[in-house]
Amino acid sequence: MHRTATLLEDLSLEITARDTPVLVSLAGDLPAGTRVSITHLGTEGAAERREAAAAAARAQLVPVPHVAARRLASASELRATLDGLRAHGAHERLFLVGGDPRDAAGPYASALDVLRTGLLPEAGVAEVGITGYPEGHPAIGDDALVASLRDKAAEIADQGLAGSITTQFSFDVDAVVAWIDRVRDLGIELPIRVGIPGPAGVRRLVAFARRCGVSTSAGIARKYGFSLATLVGTAGPDRFVGELASRLADRHGDVRLHLFTFGTLDAAVAWASEARAAAVPAERP
Repeated sequence: MHRTATLLEDLSLEITARDTPVLVSLAGDLPAGTRVSITHLGTEGAAERREAAAAAARAQLVPVPHVAARRLASASELRATLDGLRAHGAHERLFLVGGDPRDAAGPYASALDVLRTGLLPEAGVAEVGITGYPEGHPAIGDDALVASLRDKAAEIADQGLAGSITTQFSFDVDAVVAWIDRVRDLGIELPIRVGIPGPAGVRRLVAFARRCGVSTSAGIARKYGFSLATLVGTAGPDRFVGELASRLADRHGDVRLHLFTFGTLDAAVAWASEARAAAVPAERP
């Protein structure tokens, strides 16, 4: 299979709970079984996230609710979160993150802390996603990031869970490929989903990048397909995906794409459909 087509196979999406009505209306444009991550925002409640996950499941999609460790005020809140997702049939796959708050609201300062409770297998969780940072993290040193990734991967394996790594989005293929090389050199063989931004206005992309510590140097921006000098128009991930596909090799293992929609879910779904169609090699007459 063409490597771009392989990348796009089993592509996943990331939404917020407020995107649920749009997701339901567009579900027919997505392959059945598409993974849909639902972020854990402080501005959206647990009930909203549960309903988003349940709506995805009803639409023949696969919900992957996020659980942000530092937003959990207590062990009972973690149990209630897991129980609520199970009651809605949205518990089998979770994505664990530390979360945006600088200080923990309760006993969990990191995704690893949540993993180490041992509650996930008890709650029927079968697969856990964790985060990767190809360009580093603005508040966490590289050595700490590597140690955390190794520890989480080991904990997932020790608990008999399936796992995967989804990266922060990036505009820089060099950084992403170098990071994948490093992860594989560490002996971590979990599937990797490379985060990419869906088509969006350039100003919006740059704003999200600055918020997340993602590089937007003039050279990287130009290579990706937009200009920092004007910040006008929209940009999509086509160039990035094409170059990434050309540089991946068997040693990189299972690598797919994860589409950050940034409030433009309709454009992201349309892009994914068009990209899949373009990536399928034409049949010979």
